[in-house]
Order: sequence, then structure tokens, then C-alpha cells
Amino acid sequence: MEFSASLKENFEFRRLYRKGKSAVGPHLVLYAQRRERENNRVGITVSAKLGKAVRRNKVRRRLREVYRLNEGKFRRGVDLVIVVRGRGVAAPYRVLEREALELAKRLGLLR
Repeated sequence: MEFSASLKENFEFRRLYRKGKSAVGPHLVLYAQRRERENNRVGITVSAKLGKAVRRNKVRRRLREVYRLNEGKFRRGVDLVIVVRGRGVAAPYRVLEREALELAKRLGLLR
């Protein structure tokens, strides 16, 4: 990823859930908040209720790839958390990509 890092700390995720803007779709929920830094930070969460580790990691890898391939379309200086909903685990890559970009557009994250 060119100008992005990972969100890792629990308090960072909770801050975005509490103070960030959100957009909801059938497969994903996006939380975002502007920052004063130049780089983006991205976190992806998949609940253990949605399946075993192999299944959760597969959807996490797909979403990381969606972000990596479309990273240039995103504004800089944003914290972003992607939460996978129940239907998102079985969704094909193209559906996840289309929905992630639509939610980002709704939040004004795209250039």
C-alpha cells in the first residue's frame, strides 16, 4: 500500500466507532474520520460469529486487496474501518469492491 498503514489498536477502532461518520450497506459498514496527517490508516474487522478463521481471513484478504487496488482513488488523511456484516463473508470479490467504493463515495472519501 502506497500511502497507508494499518489500524491496530483497539482504542483507535473504538474512537472511529464513536466519533467517525458511517455508511451502511448490505455486506459492509464503513467508518471514517479525517486526520491532519498525510497518510491513511485502514482497519478491517470480521466478527468471530461469522465463521472460522479461514473464512474470516479470506474476506479480510479480499477487502485488503480492494483497498490496495483502489488506494489512489481515496483522499489522503483518513482513518477508515471496514466492518464485514453477515452476508459479506459469502459475497464475491466484485460485490465487495462495488459496495466498498459506493460507501466511500457516500462518505466523501473519494477524490
